[in-house]
Formats: sequence, C-alpha cells, structure tokens
Amino acid sequence: MLIEPPAEGLYDELFDSDNRVRPHCRMLEQWLIHSDEDLIAEKRREADVLFQRLGITFNAYGEEQGADRLIPFDLIPRVISAADWQKLQAGLRQRVQALNRFLFDIYHDYDIVRAGVISAEQVFANPQYQPGMQQMKLPRNLYAHIAGIDLIRHNDGDFYVLEDNLRCPSGVSYMLENRRMMMRLFPELFAQTPVAPVDHYPNLLGETLRAASLKPDPTVVVLTPGRFNSAYFEHAFLARQMGVELVEGPDLFVRDNRVFMKTTIGPQQVDVIYRRIDDDFLDPLAGNPDSLLGVPGLYAAYRSGHVVLANAMGTGVADDKSIYPYVPDMIRFYLNEEPILKNVPTWQCRKEKDLQYVLEHLEELVVKEAQGAGGYGMLIGPKASRKELATFRALLKAKPENYIAQPTLSLSTCPTFVNDGIAPRHLDLRPFVLSGKKIQMVPGGLTRVALKAGSLVVNSSQGGGTKDTWVLEDDRC
Repeated sequence: MLIEPPAEGLYDELFDSDNRVRPHCRMLEQWLIHSDEDLIAEKRREADVLFQRLGITFNAYGEEQGADRLIPFDLIPRVISAADWQKLQAGLRQRVQALNRFLFDIYHDYDIVRAGVISAEQVFANPQYQPGMQQMKLPRNLYAHIAGIDLIRHNDGDFYVLEDNLRCPSGVSYMLENRRMMMRLFPELFAQTPVAPVDHYPNLLGETLRAASLKPDPTVVVLTPGRFNSAYFEHAFLARQMGVELVEGPDLFVRDNRVFMKTTIGPQQVDVIYRRIDDDFLDPLAGNPDSLLGVPGLYAAYRSGHVVLANAMGTGVADDKSIYPYVPDMIRFYLNEEPILKNVPTWQCRKEKDLQYVLEHLEELVVKEAQGAGGYGMLIGPKASRKELATFRALLKAKPENYIAQPTLSLSTCPTFVNDGIAPRHLDLRPFVLSGKKIQMVPGGLTRVALKAGSLVVNSSQGGGTKDTWVLEDDRC
C-alpha cells in the first residue's frame, strides 16, 4: 500500500525530516507496504463489528439520549521507542508526585502560597477548591490516585504536557480494548515485535485503589452516574476487570457516617469508592441539592475517614488550566528538581499584559476555558472564522479570568487509514499514572487521532478516533 508522505516541517512518528523511516518503525513500514488493501478493509469492518458487539461505544453530550456511537479505531499503531518511553515515564512520575504534593499543601500548610509562587486568589478562589477539605487527613496524603496526562510531540521532537486530568480521567478502557483488538486481528505483528504489554492495567488499578485505604482488605466499588454517561462503558469495563461492584447512587446509603452497599444478603460496608462523578454531584446534602447521582451523607462519611474517594474531592484545582502554567514551579518547589517534561507556553488572560497580548494575536493562538474539557469552549485562532474570533474577543474582555491561551503547536502526525488510503493525521497521547504505595503506569496510553485532514482536535466528542499505542521493550527491531 502507498503511504502519503508527511507534510514538510511537521514531526512524523514514522518518517524523519528526510523521509527516512525511523529505525524503531521499520517493521511497521514493511507491514504497511506489503499489506493487501482489500484485507485491511476487511479487518477494519471486522473491528467495527466487534466493537459494536462488545458495546465499546460512547454517548456524545448534546445528542439524543441512548444514541451510542463507536469511537473510530485506526488499525495503524503509533510506535514509541523504548528510549522515549523511559524519559516519558520519569517525567510523568515526577509531575504527578509534584501535583499530589501541591494538593496536600493547599489544603494544609499553604507553603507554596506563602512563598509567593502562586497567588492565594488563584488557589482559594478557584471554583474547584473545596474549603471543607482543609486539614483533612487522607491515607498516604494522596489526592490524585489516577491521573491522565495529555502529551503532544512538537516539531522539535520533544514531548510537551498539554494538560493534566486529575478529576475523573477517562479513556483507559479504549487503550486496553484497542490492544486486544490488534492482537486479535494481527497476531503475527506481535510475534515479530517486542511490544510492551498493557493488559495488567486493571490489576494495577485494583492494587492502587486497595492501597488508598489503610484497611487490610478493603471493599472497593466503582461509582457511575449511570448508562447515559458518555464513559459508562469504561465504568462497567473497569469494574468487571477488577472484579469489584459497579454501583449507582441509589445502590449506596450512609449510616453512622459509614457507607454501605445494598446486596442480596444485606448491607456491606464500602471502604473505597472509585468515583466517576464530579464533586458537586457526589452528595446532595453537601453539593448540588438537585443531584440524583450521588449519595446523601457521603461527604460527612468521607470527612470522618470511614471511606476513601478516588480521586479525592478538590483535586480539580490542580487540573485547572490556569494552574497548569505553575506545574514546573511546583516541581522545583516541592521536589527541588528541574522538570523533565516541558509545558506549553501559556498566557493567563487574568493578567493584564497577557490579555493584551492574546487580544492582539488572537488569530495565531489557541484559547481555552480554564474549566473546559472534551475540546469544547475552545478557539483555534488560525482556523477560526471572523465571527468566531469576534465572539471570543468579547468573551475574553468580559471574563478574562476564565481563559488561557497557548501558541498553536503542530501536533506530530502518524500514518492513518483514511478513505483515500494511508495519510498522516495529527495525534496526542494520554498515559495513565497510578499513585498508591508507589507510582505505577503501563507502557503507553491512549493515542487519540484527528481523522480530518489538518485538524488538531483529537477528542472523540469532536470526531476524533483512537489508535493502539506500542511502546517497544527493545529498540533493536
């Protein structure tokens, strides 16, 4: 099959700047060249049927309830060298350790605020800050047990952290199912290539959740908002893989500041809740009084120390996009180390000089809501219409503190099956970092790919797809 060459000036995961195949990708290139087009088309149809049969779908918000959609799956894997992963792994450990230290600090001693590294207003006036978490003791001082760190590779070949997801990071089920699908469709590729395994992630997740409690054999559950949530498949999948119960709010109740699960043999006390519900909806007595998703009294039980929430309440402060620019400073402040992974340069529109720059260069920048997610509430200046630019200009002037801006980085590309053959498409990477007795992760993560030519938006809710991510155990292949 013919492979369309990458655009000049962009970093491509398969080809270098001279259009030579990168050494660790030679096997992948040979497979693509010698693959039969009809066979690949058949494999793509088979993958769609299997994903549909297994229920590997998602609900896009704003669509009719129950309208499940397949996330497009691309058969060409993204290959990461062992050397690149070694650096990424060290940088991810460092970053998540610093973020957990930051979260402990802002609810206890406030050292980073006292030192003037970050302003009190940005921390304590943050919508995600939970005053009720102040001075609360958590096992091992851990707040973000599960973190999803979004990475991109820029034209210079370096990886940059695009954002930190610490509230309810999603997507790991697609990482696991993508690998299973590739092993089912192309077992011969794995026989030829030293690809690091990822199928032990549920074991690591279960180990991390059990370590969140100081009890010797804690009862763990996964709390889901229900089947109409966009990530419901993942909630059910992870509960099943870990061998724990998937519960909704009405399945739990609180008595004597302890949480119990209703079972056919009577109430069973719950020690750890892997919650996939936002803070405000966890307990109608402490948050949104109209919430039907949470458990009345849960917050009091949590405060009393009789149940652990993973992730902890109040972690959203650390993944706010206005806090993101300070993570390198957190690493220096708490760990006395230089950051291994780079941040994307960021203008904070709450600052007068930054706002002025952003307004003057709006056509060149990406503007994001500080609390935004899923690719919504975002402006990509170079691709925006005059009307979109005018709308965002007004929003920035009205509420500058709600926005940050970044340069339009060129995400790396990877060969992708499209209607016309094989062509380069932009992608990112979300590794999942687990913090328990130690920090652990499986090699790789979820690779999301923008399927439209030239598009930089990889979110599934915005039409993006996914790929299997191969981290090589040995670059000599």
